[in-house]
Amino acid sequence: MASSATSQAPRPRDDGPGATARTSEGRTEATAQPPGRDARLDNAKFILIALVVVGHAIQPLTGYGPAGALYYWIYFFHMPAFILISGYLSRSFDASSNRVEKLVLSLGVPYLLFWTAHQSIYTVQRGGLPDTLSVLQPTWTLWFLVALFLWRLSVPVWQRLRWPVAIAVAVSVFGATSSLGEILSMGRVVSFLPFFVLGLSLRREHFACLDRLWVRLCSVLVMGVTALLAVPISDRLSRDWLFWRASLTDRDIDPLLPSIGIRLAFMGLALVMTIAMLALTPKRRTWYTSLGSYTLFIYLGHSVFLLLLKNTPWYDVVSGPVGLSVTVSLALALILLLCTPWVRAGMRWAVEPQATWFLRQDGKGLAGKGTGASRRAAAEREKSSV
Repeated sequence: MASSATSQAPRPRDDGPGATARTSEGRTEATAQPPGRDARLDNAKFILIALVVVGHAIQPLTGYGPAGALYYWIYFFHMPAFILISGYLSRSFDASSNRVEKLVLSLGVPYLLFWTAHQSIYTVQRGGLPDTLSVLQPTWTLWFLVALFLWRLSVPVWQRLRWPVAIAVAVSVFGATSSLGEILSMGRVVSFLPFFVLGLSLRREHFACLDRLWVRLCSVLVMGVTALLAVPISDRLSRDWLFWRASLTDRDIDPLLPSIGIRLAFMGLALVMTIAMLALTPKRRTWYTSLGSYTLFIYLGHSVFLLLLKNTPWYDVVSGPVGLSVTVSLALALILLLCTPWVRAGMRWAVEPQATWFLRQDGKGLAGKGTGASRRAAAEREKSSV
């Protein structure tokens, strides 16, 4: 695939899977669809964030066979697919000062705020301070914000390389043969890197191939076969292979062979299932297309809710098929709740912090570059340049 960032098609907005559609006044509108915005990607983002929430919600129930199989099936591909889309939507990132400041505001500040929230819950849960208070060690779901922050900073490097995907695969596979520890979730940053770089290398014409009938038929087959495959795998294979966070040296088998072979097999499985999911995702606008713009609200909001839920008797009470059904229904209801305007309005200060709230206003940052109409005009110029 091409490694250059240039294309005849309009370049995608640098909004990533967690951004929202905004008007020139800075307010979110569910119906706003900027020119050139791909409905298929918004649909896919919503489907994937739904799988994220469902997977996290049913994790304590995985001792029940069907729940364990569903959990494994979701983890086969949902994060690799999310990361591939994130890479595609990051193609226009050029590491300019404006883009870096936006990166800090959209990922760095929410990370700090929700890291504090997670640690507060852990402190109450344990009745004392956690083992570490290092902000460099992400809590639970926040590893993705750290990874996306680092991946986006590296975009100009990957766009300069001749064979970026092959190099990323080599870095991922051989990097996993050494212990990377938990600082900045480097294990996952390195392991998932090929999917982000592959997304950077994609063009709109590649997505057009997904509309062919034989691709869609094969995609149905892939999703069905992998669902059946998840049943025996959930009983026999460690979850460490699904999380992509631990070094291959931490397993009970040789870190080179067959560990590298298994890692490559899971990488291939995730890629095939990602292609199948995108092929089966509607490319037209649906009732949930606009909700695909609110994935960061869902991603950050559900983590706090589920951490609190796990400190209640809920998972001691629910079990079996009824418990699984009720928990999945609760997860889906939570997703829709977090998309409502009033919930987003209450979370916006933390999920979409304003530059004036965090950055200095001495003319050296976004917060100091004019006020009112001048800032809006600058924002419009920025939009038209990507």
